[in-house]
Amino acid sequence: MSQTLVINEIYLSLQGESTFAGLPCIFIRLTACDLRCSYCDTAYAFTEGNKRSLAEVRAEVLRLAEPYFQTCHTSNGTTGTAATGNQGLGDLPTKIGCRELPLVELTGGEPLLQKNAFPLMQALCDDGFTVLLETSGAHDIATVDPRVRRIMDLKCPSSGEVERNRWDNISLLKNTDEIKFVIGTQQDYAWAKQTISEHKLDSICPLLFSWVHPLAPEQRHSSLKQVPAGQIPISRQELAEKIIADALPVRFQVQLHKVVWTPETRGV
Repeated sequence: MSQTLVINEIYLSLQGESTFAGLPCIFIRLTACDLRCSYCDTAYAFTEGNKRSLAEVRAEVLRLAEPYFQTCHTSNGTTGTAATGNQGLGDLPTKIGCRELPLVELTGGEPLLQKNAFPLMQALCDDGFTVLLETSGAHDIATVDPRVRRIMDLKCPSSGEVERNRWDNISLLKNTDEIKFVIGTQQDYAWAKQTISEHKLDSICPLLFSWVHPLAPEQRHSSLKQVPAGQIPISRQELAEKIIADALPVRFQVQLHKVVWTPETRGV
């Protein structure tokens, strides 16, 4: 695997969002994004990063995952040790009694901007991981390995990037995928509600309503779009109460990592 990727960071934490929230997850954050959403909290990934080979990335994932599969029971009932950092992961899922491997998520930035993200996802699926992809919804998801769980944004008006939504992606989604709406204003809520109805999104896959956590001053990058004039902010409580009142078929979520750690903390 001689291909390379520009990687911002790789770390083990808890998944803070999606239907997998709360589970151990290895995050692979790729550098670069071609959107500038008003609420972006990872602007440091726009340019910061280092070139790493796919083999190096897989090795780092293996190192972080090792505590989850170190001790396994062999098929004859005896206890053995699973693969170490010098071996591949390919045989691990067949071992009886292994603890479940952590999730692996590709995020960014925008992972789909780098063509070598595609073979990396395929390799990680081959290794037996449940692989998640966080993508903005502005890029074609057709060639993503079908085993990958795609968590795709539909950008709401307050993002400043609503015109970048690639609507053709909706027909490509499966019931194992998820659609995320990031809600920061009353207008976002109304837009998301209408979009769900128009496209019958609740019949396709789980839907996520994620409240916009206010950015810390040091998080606000000068290149981010401004919230369009006239939009009315929505509080976390207002969003939850609207979902209940309107009986929307969505999952309300907050970013758990911002509850456990400070909102500007990296590597969590």
